Amino acid sequence: MENPAPPAITSDDRLWGSIAHFSACAGYATGIGFLAGPLIVWLWKRDTSPFVGEQGKEALNFNLSILIYFVACILLCFTFIFLFFVHIALGLLGAFHLICIVIAGLKAYEGESFRYPLNLRLIK
Repeated sequence: MENPAPPAITSDDRLWGSIAHFSACAGYATGIGFLAGPLIVWLWKRDTSPFVGEQGKEALNFNLSILIYFVACILLCFTFIFLFFVHIALGLLGAFHLICIVIAGLKAYEGESFRYPLNLRLIK
């Protein structure tokens, strides 16, 4: 007995998968959109499309990871040694975040699953 083929990824799935990633950019305007956007897409589409569910969960986990890294940088800025490097660290973290979002959104739009680097998989 053969394994059934995975369902084909439709253009709608690809669009919503990329929206799950790109919606995190709203965080730069609203402050909370980086979590709300991927969370809304994931909750709305996870049962109807395995691809969008996977990409939404990956985007949500990545943005939660970035939040943890950001809080760690802020906490470390209170130490004397890290105080001089906090602006550089936060700038690099922001650039890393934005570059990863763009790459993930483009890959999802091409129908490819994307796994973020340095991603803590908190939501299973």
